[in-house]
Amino acid sequence: MQAVADGDHSAIRQLYDRYGRLVYSQARKICVSEVLAEDAAQEVFLALWRDPGRFDTSRRFSTWLLTVVHHKAVDAVRREAAAKRRSVSVTDEYLERCIPTGADVDEAALGAVDHDHVRVALKKLPTDQRRAVALAYYGGFTQREVAHITGVPLGTVKSRIFTGTQLLRRLLTPLMPELAGVGVS
Repeated sequence: MQAVADGDHSAIRQLYDRYGRLVYSQARKICVSEVLAEDAAQEVFLALWRDPGRFDTSRRFSTWLLTVVHHKAVDAVRREAAAKRRSVSVTDEYLERCIPTGADVDEAALGAVDHDHVRVALKKLPTDQRRAVALAYYGGFTQREVAHITGVPLGTVKSRIFTGTQLLRRLLTPLMPELAGVGVS
């Protein structure tokens, strides 16, 4: 690391040759994705090159390096998750894909409700409620994630989901009498 700090280009290559596989495999365990693991490994070696003074000489190098790998890999996973949440386009087309359409629908979650009835009932909800319910129940997002995606406060999302599910129950009860007195959740 001292050679790296002194600007010796061959020193960083030697570190990469010696620890590259270890860095990648550790990042891969955390990231799961090969691409994210490669990015995290690259960030580790860039960090070593840019700021070699961060190395704590009182620690064993490989132990310190694996700590850096852990932090870079966790950061990569968090960035990827945040990017996915931001990139969800809440269009009617997306909502259409979220709303159940066939036999692969999670029947346990819907109970005995016919998915075609649910689909029709969801379309009758006001857009904001339909969006919140579809993202939460069929998109698999938490209420906090729905708030982030839609750009509204968490309390508003909770209210929309609650009101939307209540309206769904009212719309579905005449079609499915067994829902009387049962909450849709």
